[in-house]
Amino acid sequence: MMRSLLSPAAQLSRTEDARRQTQKQLQIIERQITRRMTAILPQIARRQSGYRRGKAPDGRTLLERYRANLAGITAERQPEVDALSRRLARQEAAIAALRDRLSLSEAYPHTNREG
Repeated sequence: MMRSLLSPAAQLSRTEDARRQTQKQLQIIERQITRRMTAILPQIARRQSGYRRGKAPDGRTLLERYRANLAGITAERQPEVDALSRRLARQEAAIAALRDRLSLSEAYPHTNREG
């Protein structure tokens, strides 16, 4: 097992930066999905029948088409979202471990460390 040459504080900083980047990637995907749905919405609404023979248009069919399109677009990106979510979970676990290690090294600065 290879030990890192970085101090726990430097490792923590790098891991927190990586976590922020992963969170940013997830937010980008979310915005891309929102943009695609915004672009598709006029096409979905256009298919909706207007007032015919005195009947009001059915809002449920519009909602069903919207949900179906959203599910399709989300499913396309789901493997990427899942991978980023797993990475984020690993990063958060690593951050917690590094914070514990850092607090222990600050609490006991004169202990003999392996290395």
